[in-house]
This record gives sequence, structure tokens and C-alpha cells, in this order.
Amino acid sequence: MQIYWTKINKIIEETPEVKTYLLDCPEDFTWEEGAHTHLALEGFNAGEKPNRSLVRHMSISTLPHENSIGITTRIKEQCSEYKTILRTLEVGSDVALFKTHSNVPLKREDKNVYLLSSGVGLATFRPLVLDYLNRADNVNQIHSLNIDSSKDFLFKDVFESAPDKKFTSQFVDYREGYYEEVKNLAADKDGLFYVVGSDEFLAQNIEVLFEQGIHPKQIMLDKHEQTLSKFLSVDASV
Repeated sequence: MQIYWTKINKIIEETPEVKTYLLDCPEDFTWEEGAHTHLALEGFNAGEKPNRSLVRHMSISTLPHENSIGITTRIKEQCSEYKTILRTLEVGSDVALFKTHSNVPLKREDKNVYLLSSGVGLATFRPLVLDYLNRADNVNQIHSLNIDSSKDFLFKDVFESAPDKKFTSQFVDYREGYYEEVKNLAADKDGLFYVVGSDEFLAQNIEVLFEQGIHPKQIMLDKHEQTLSKFLSVDASV
């Protein structure tokens, strides 16, 4: 396993609780839209065994041409040891990256794509939207639906509807309205549905999509292959 050590080059306060850490790109470090990585803090590999409390699975919120690796995360006032340390890091601090992979690249199958997310789940989808806006080949259109009760909606510069490019973006701040919209979107029986959020959020969305007749193969999750069946089997829907 290759570990890439790199430095924070910028910290952006997206909202009072959400920060984006922009990291220098190490030589030979590559990724594609929808990628996640493991972000480790200094000391995680200092002992005989890795300290897992200093490692988190994070989505990369940028594309390679932006020349920085973006990590966007919510840090609440009461938070874990990992987030507490992360909050104290400054420009120039060292972090490590490893096991980078994309489970949810943008599928170009001449279909409509629906991006369903909760809160900072938008960090996973930002690169997909940018990739589509740069090159719309073999994608009919994209619709993004995000729920965030804080009302501090993220990446408004990217998630702004562009009808001329067949991209629409919708933010809602309450659960009932969100799931009604999911049902409406699921009227497209041929669409591709990407879902990002907590495991509970995934399960609830999948249940609604299944009820509307959407097939498991039309649902994309940021999960490893061996975990997908747990969420996408009909028996698994709650």
C-alpha cells in the first residue's frame, strides 16, 4: 500500500460547520470524479499497528485539473478525536492519503442522472457535476437533489441550475419534501440514481426507489462491491 504524505495549502470555511481542506497533489497521485480516499493525520502509523482513530474515509471534492485535492467535511462543536485534531490543523500541516478509489464515476449511458444527497454528501457529487458541465457526452441531463436542515447549502456556485446545459439543482431543508421529490424523480424508470449520505439515508432512499419500481442496477452507491448487496438486495430495504 502506497502512502502519500502531503501538505494543506488552503482551508476554506464553506459554512460555520463545514470546511474544505485543499491539499497539494503528490507526484503520481491520480483520481477520477466520485473518488474517495483515506485521510490520515500525523502519528497514525507511529506504532506497530495503525491508529485507526486518526484515519477517515473521505470523498475528494475536486477534479485533477483544479490542481488541489479537496476534502470537504462537517466539523461540529462536539466532535470525534479525529475531527478535533483536524480542526486545529493549519496551512502547511502534513496529512497522509492512501487507498484512493472511485465507486461512483459518472456513467455515460445516454440516460438521465439523478444525484441524491444529504448535507456534505454534495462533496462527492461536485466533481461529477463539473465533469458533466465540461463534457456532457452521453449523458442526457443531470438533476441534483440535496437535503440539508441547516439551510447552509454547499457549493452554490457549482450547484446552480443551468438549463442550457441540462443541469438542474434543487435544495430542500425538510425530510418529507425531500422524499416526495425522490418519488417524483423515480417516475423516470430508465434513470440512474446516485445516492450519498449516511447508511440510514441510503437505506431510506433505496426503499423509496424500490417502491417506485427502480431496479438495483440503476442505483449507484459509494460503497465497495462486497457491501453493495447489503444495501441493494430487496430484502435489505427497510
